[in-house]
Amino acid sequence: MLEMVLWLIGYQLLGEFIAHTLGLPVPGAVIGMLLLFITLLLRRSVPRGLQQHVPVLLSNMSLLFIPAGVGLLAWWPLLQESGWRLLLALVLSTLVPLLLSALVLKTLLGRLRARE
Repeated sequence: MLEMVLWLIGYQLLGEFIAHTLGLPVPGAVIGMLLLFITLLLRRSVPRGLQQHVPVLLSNMSLLFIPAGVGLLAWWPLLQESGWRLLLALVLSTLVPLLLSALVLKTLLGRLRARE
C-alpha cells in the first residue's frame, strides 16, 4: 500500500511543480489527478495495487477534510466579519448555474420534441 500512496503523492507533487512553474491558476492536485488519469489511459489498465488500495483511501477520505476544517479556524475573525457574503456567494454560484442548466435543458428538449 505504501508504494501506491507514494505514487499518488508523486503525481500530486508533479502537479504542484507544474502549476507553480507555469504559474497556472489550477491547483496542483487537480493537475496531478489529470496526469494520473492520462497515465492510466495510456496503460489501458489500473495497477493491481492501486485497485486494491484506493478503496481504502476513499473510505477514509472524510479524515482528509479535518485539516481543512481546522484551518478555517485561523480565518475565524474574517469569517465572522464576511461569512454571510461568502455564504451568499456559495449559494448563488450553485443556484445560478443549476437554474441556467435546467433552462438550457428544457429549451433543448423542447426543440427536440418539436422536430419529432
